[in-house]
Order: sequence, then C-alpha cells, then structure tokens
Amino acid sequence: MEDLRDIWVYLSATPLLHLTLTLAAFRLGAWIYTRSGMNPVLNPVMIATILIVAILLATDTDYQSYFDGAQFVHFLLGPATVALAIPLYRQFDKVRRSALAISVSILTGSLTASLSAVAIGYFLGASHDATVSLAPKSVTAAVAMGISEKLGGLPSFTAVLVILTGITGAMMGPFLLTLFRIKSWPARGLAMGTAAHGIGTARALQVNEVAGAFSGLAMGLNALATAILLPLIWTVLFAA
Repeated sequence: MEDLRDIWVYLSATPLLHLTLTLAAFRLGAWIYTRSGMNPVLNPVMIATILIVAILLATDTDYQSYFDGAQFVHFLLGPATVALAIPLYRQFDKVRRSALAISVSILTGSLTASLSAVAIGYFLGASHDATVSLAPKSVTAAVAMGISEKLGGLPSFTAVLVILTGITGAMMGPFLLTLFRIKSWPARGLAMGTAAHGIGTARALQVNEVAGAFSGLAMGLNALATAILLPLIWTVLFAA
C-alpha cells in the first residue's frame, strides 16, 4: 500500500497526470452514458465529476494541484464556446424570424432564474453571501463567478452551484420539456441554454442540431442579460 502511495506522489508531480485523469473520467462517463441509451440521468459530466472528486479525496490531493495539471481543459472551454457559433450560423434564418420571441424568452428566463434562486435562499434563511452566490447559478461559470464577486458573493461557491445547475438541467430538462409537451426544437433549445448553460447546450446538441443552436444562443444571451440585469436588481433590493 505504501508503495502505491509513493508511486501516486511521484505521478502527481507530473502535470499530465490530472489532465489524463480528467479525460479518462469523462471518457468512462461518456461510455456509460452511451451504453445506457443516452439516459439523461447518467450524464457523463456528472459521472466524471463524481469519479474525479472520489479520486482526489482518496489520494488527499488538493484542488489547486489538480487544476494546475488539468487547466488545459479549462483553456479549451473558450474555443469550444466560440465553436457553438457554427450550428447557430446554420440556423440563422430561423433565429432572425424568431428574434422577438427569443428576446422575450431570454429576459423572462434570466429574471426567473435569478429571482427564484434569491427567493429560495431568502426563505430558507441563507446568509447574504450564499444568497448572492445563488443568484447567477444559471449563467456560464466565468460570467457567474464575475457577477458573484462583484455583488459580494463567493465565486468558488457560485462555480459549484453553476456546475450542479448545469448537470441537473441536462438530466431533468428533456424530461420536463416532454412532460409539458414542448415539442418545438427551438423552444427546447432556448429553455436548455437559459436554464443549464453549457452543459445543457451540450445535451441539446446531442439530441438535435436546431435545439443545440438555439441553446448556444440562449446561453450567451442569458449571460449578457444576467450580467446587466442582476446588479441593477440587486441594487434595488439592497437599497430597499
């Protein structure tokens, strides 16, 4: 057992270890997800997250050490987000014809996501910091953490909430949309992108290209709307 620990300590000093761990965990999650017939409950991001957290806890590895090795994946989030413009470009005519409906949907979704989170935190007796951290949970991580920090929240806590929101949205979103008989692919995409940001968009792209395109658009517009509206709303609420 001691020999295995010595080997792990040696390997953990290699930056490629945690990058390899991340890719292997996601690949295993994707395999399980595919073998299950793409059951949304077995989301590959959720599986990979659980596996990585379990390994880090078992090996007593701190997050910063893990991130130093796996940060290349974090870097790729930028190009991956920009790449969402490709399916959006292919559906540009549909987007143009639905501009008013999209605008109303994004504004409504942004306000609902933020205000409902604040209301839940307030009624459950959450602290001021926790409530602020909850508010931007449906926005992509980089923007959500910036909003949280500006309003006096805890960016690291917000990041966790963003990931949990994305995973939950990707798992439950398709089921709820089907339950409420929402069959329009643009509408389903807008809902997934607004509520579950990048993880929900990835799920939408797997199901339908039109849904994926609208989901990517919703993710970007919701981030913009929340970054503008939430500080204004928070100022009003705090002043009151």
